[in-house]
Amino acid sequence: MSYSSLRACVQDLERHGRLLRITEEVDPHLEMAAIHRSVYDAGGPAVFFEKVKGSPFPALSNLYGTVERTEFIFRDTLKKVKKVMELKADPTNLLRKPMRYLSAPATALSALPMQSRLGAPILYGETTVGRLPQVVSWPMDGGAFITLPQVFTLPPGSRQIMQSNLGMYRIQLSGNDYEPNREIGLHYQLHRGIGVHHTAYNQSEEPFRASIFVGGPPSHAFSAIMPLPEGLSELTFAGLLGGRRFRYLWKNGFVLSSDADFVITGIIRKQGLKPEGPFGDHLGYYSLQHDFPVMEVEKVYYRKDPIWHFTVVGRPPQEDSSFGYLIHQLVEPLTPGEFPGIKEINAVDAAGVHPLLLAIGSERYMPFRQRKPEEILTQANHLLGKGQTSLAKFLIIAADGDDPNLHLHDMPHFFRHVLRRVDWRRDLHFQTKTTIDTLDYSGSGWNAGSKVVIACCGDPLRELKTELPSNFSLPDGFSNPQFVQPGILAIQGPQFDTEADVQRLALYLDRFDLDSVPLIAVVDDSSFIAARFDNFLWAVFTRANPSHDIHGVRGFSEHKHWGCEGPLLIDARIKPHHAPPLVEDEVAGRRAEEILGRYKF
Repeated sequence: MSYSSLRACVQDLERHGRLLRITEEVDPHLEMAAIHRSVYDAGGPAVFFEKVKGSPFPALSNLYGTVERTEFIFRDTLKKVKKVMELKADPTNLLRKPMRYLSAPATALSALPMQSRLGAPILYGETTVGRLPQVVSWPMDGGAFITLPQVFTLPPGSRQIMQSNLGMYRIQLSGNDYEPNREIGLHYQLHRGIGVHHTAYNQSEEPFRASIFVGGPPSHAFSAIMPLPEGLSELTFAGLLGGRRFRYLWKNGFVLSSDADFVITGIIRKQGLKPEGPFGDHLGYYSLQHDFPVMEVEKVYYRKDPIWHFTVVGRPPQEDSSFGYLIHQLVEPLTPGEFPGIKEINAVDAAGVHPLLLAIGSERYMPFRQRKPEEILTQANHLLGKGQTSLAKFLIIAADGDDPNLHLHDMPHFFRHVLRRVDWRRDLHFQTKTTIDTLDYSGSGWNAGSKVVIACCGDPLRELKTELPSNFSLPDGFSNPQFVQPGILAIQGPQFDTEADVQRLALYLDRFDLDSVPLIAVVDDSSFIAARFDNFLWAVFTRANPSHDIHGVRGFSEHKHWGCEGPLLIDARIKPHHAPPLVEDEVAGRRAEEILGRYKF
């Protein structure tokens, strides 16, 4: 269905019983977020907050809270967008299957952004930053944040809308040292298009103008996070997915989204930063306070009957997991063209996306010899050298053809496949002292850490088991061995002090035959890690820095290549330099339960 506004979407959801309307006043400080999390955890509907304490504007969250609801919202356009993406990946599809793709070029052209001429809805009224819903999601957050912003910029001197960048970079509205109503914080990370514009403005005399859109048709927020192929703008994609052209206008030198619910305009300072954060982020930990650019606010516009659109992030899965699902569905046809030889990729949501990337590649270099990782190493380097996949910290890649049932939707099976075949003496490939995701604090510094490629190919080398040798024991300080699944063992270690603890464990384990247990995670709570596979994915891969935290039984270095002859050990204990995990405020949690107890959903 084509929505002209966020309110039109809300009304559609309510007609179909997919909306929870909270009629009583709710505090945006922790309470709204606690309600959101409870509803999301229950697989509940979108949540409309009629009365937000301290603000005249209502708010909406959990819009994309389930895959089923996300597909419902875009039910009339998803198939059309997939056809356009397939044609973008391989234009010869139009010649091979003309009936399937005949409408795709016209669909793309009809989605081009258009300039509004008269009566744009966004010009209905003006307000201030302080009157916007001041949503604070987690107890240690540095202030209120916009969590679904669409940040619009153009390069210096340009009025060409197709040269724009629309990205989702969180915005801090209050707190810290920001001057109320006049300054807001702009947080953006590595591999973000706005950085290119920022660099260009620093080299020009022109002020760095930016516009922040909130709300609008649901496709607009989604377009701001969509990794698009070269030549397809975010605004065109918003039109494609929304079934309605992205409308905009110029006002006082700024571009405004005509159909947004709110637009904040201002100038990003070229020099002079201010502390931004902390912020409870999507890895399940706080991103800490760091200096980031500041935007000097000029105007805050709103449309008639606007709705403040927000989400709450935290340890995955959360509402933004539906974004990941839909992105995967749409970009899957582009994978072979972007990464030749790669069959599938999965940036694992349960592990916080960037900490763990799984891939299935092709091994075709020397088919007349015994199969071993060769071509998939080239493909792994390609993945680590391009766009968002370059942020991967652990990249595990397996070759296609060794197992007809291998795919990335069944991650326990994928790990069994890899661990049966991996040779730790050969198949570990490190990159040290490199960049990692800005939100990942497992490394040696901010944005600094290491990466490892684990590549496997060929026949199985071992069978995996969930039993230990009869004489198995552990050294002092280590306890409670628990199997996550066959071949993966979690061992509870002492509170982290130095790497020497795990090195001592590796020496001790050399006395046992552990070939059927090739991977051992040293953790703070082995029962927690073993309880669910998602716990293993989250804790192990968010808390380990490959160069520092990977150890092994009978480890060795040979011509700068590190490997081990026995089990691989990953030290996934919490370290002193890690960011704290997210813990919900108990009072807000009880208040959320009390409020939701008065509603049925």
